[in-house]
Amino acid sequence: MSKIELAEITDLESVVKIINACAADLISKNIFQWSEKYPSRDVFKNDIESNVLYVFKDNSKIIGCVALCSNKDIEYKNVKWLTEDNKNLYIHRLAVDPKFQKKGVGKSLMDFAEEYAKENDFNSIRLDTFSQNKRNNKFYKSRHYVQLCDVFFPMQSQFPFHCYEKIILKP
Repeated sequence: MSKIELAEITDLESVVKIINACAADLISKNIFQWSEKYPSRDVFKNDIESNVLYVFKDNSKIIGCVALCSNKDIEYKNVKWLTEDNKNLYIHRLAVDPKFQKKGVGKSLMDFAEEYAKENDFNSIRLDTFSQNKRNNKFYKSRHYVQLCDVFFPMQSQFPFHCYEKIILKP
């Protein structure tokens, strides 16, 4: 049985293992999106302590995670978003254990994020993904996220990250 729930501090080591596996998998595909510097264990510890990290559990085993944040990162200051800077949900650090990828876990995490945004009256969902990660870009476009401009994270890569936004329609 699978479920998505708010992460607890006891989940930290499992999350870090998934992130390390994802980083190694991406590097093996020449996608240098994540490294030993980012995302770090401390980033996830902060996510858990801030109650923004959710984990996907399959029979009690954590196989994915996503951070759902309401704070706008400084790197987004020059982005021309589709909506005003008011009640926006930011998705960060979506990850699925490589052994469980292509099985709908990422889709389930995004479905959860979109439902969370609707239930909590967010106007839109914003995110960024590495420009060289073609699979992620295709995934977000298939979910009707609109690609906007690029931002750079020099500590991560010389390549840009594409910004996306999806307007959440109120029922």
